[in-house]
Amino acid sequence: MERILILTMALLCNALLLLNPANIFAQTDLERVSVTERSDGNGHVIRFHLTQEADSFRVAHPEPDLIQLMIYSDQLNPDEFIRPAESEAVKNIEYHNNRMGFGVDIILNRDHFYKSVAYPDRNSSHLLIALERSTEAEVKKQNTGQNFIYWFDYQQHETTFELSFSDGDDAFMQLRNGQGVNVIVLDAGHGGRDPGALNRQLGIREKDITLAVALKVGEYINTYMPEVEVVYTRDDDTFIDLKDRGPIASRANGDLFVSIHANSVNNNTTAHGAEVYILGMARTASALGSMKRENSAANLGSGGPLQLTEEELLIYELANAGNMAVSERLASMIEDQFRTRAQRRSRGVKQAGFQVLWDLPMPAVLIELGFISNPNEARYMTSEYGQSILASAIFRAIRDFKLEHDRSIRTTSTASNE
Repeated sequence: MERILILTMALLCNALLLLNPANIFAQTDLERVSVTERSDGNGHVIRFHLTQEADSFRVAHPEPDLIQLMIYSDQLNPDEFIRPAESEAVKNIEYHNNRMGFGVDIILNRDHFYKSVAYPDRNSSHLLIALERSTEAEVKKQNTGQNFIYWFDYQQHETTFELSFSDGDDAFMQLRNGQGVNVIVLDAGHGGRDPGALNRQLGIREKDITLAVALKVGEYINTYMPEVEVVYTRDDDTFIDLKDRGPIASRANGDLFVSIHANSVNNNTTAHGAEVYILGMARTASALGSMKRENSAANLGSGGPLQLTEEELLIYELANAGNMAVSERLASMIEDQFRTRAQRRSRGVKQAGFQVLWDLPMPAVLIELGFISNPNEARYMTSEYGQSILASAIFRAIRDFKLEHDRSIRTTSTASNE
């Protein structure tokens, strides 16, 4: 009797699935995103073509040229949707697939001002964002008090770290001697009379970006890794000679040195993405260009730029194999955070003869956050939102590096005791 009852219930469930499969584990597809002009000619409509209604949504318009939309849906599939064509209003759309649904950053053309409102379409399952032409003053009034949506808050947070090390793994051979990750030196590039790269049209200076991001990284470390000391080569708008930055790190007994910069290319407003460097021979034209531009800051100090020959760099690499291996490991972790967590374009890990990295007695990396010559990236790097995303990516890499290092020490200690 019991067996017959179980079979009957199973058949009933199957019948329900056949009768109404859409109501059970329904998948919502994002088919396309379109941008069209409003019927009244006073703006545009951004339409998200969804096959099923989203659970809910959240919209933010924190800056005149940035609108953010988070679509909440556990079953949302945005893998193959059609992107919109270029339009008068929208300069670019960046997409953020995450554990709770799907998000977008809508970057508007800077010389156009729109009020925005998001709402579900009454005749379909689509979501709409209506853009109404307005004045700069009115749009800024709408922006007041609106918070950015931080996409890393929607990512899957790690709770455990399962890492393993082979006998031949020498990535931590310098630190396995007992040296811990106790002091992080944050180097904000340029400063004072050295503005670094400039976007004159927008009035944006590299030195301001690097200081803001370095201070945010330090705040994250102080908050979430209080056992680690943070040392800044500068914490205000002060000029620090390139040749003096290394000694600051050495006197502080730094364990890691992280130098923060922003890139630039003359007569190129489209180059974009982050790069992470370790000391070595520049093997690409872009690496050589970055090296020459950053090293030129030494012209404002005493002695001028240090001319590092290929032979000197090769000898340094051979003599500092331990630091080089650790530097490369940290650089790859930062690169991974930019690419996967911050969801920014990464141009990879590279080598170049940066003077600020020369002759440091510790692992060291130099980060190019993005291109200040690209107006879109320049605005992103000067916004509170962009700086928080970039600083968070750097912090997470440092945090994960320390966790991996501490794990390696425990593994080595256990092996030695056995």
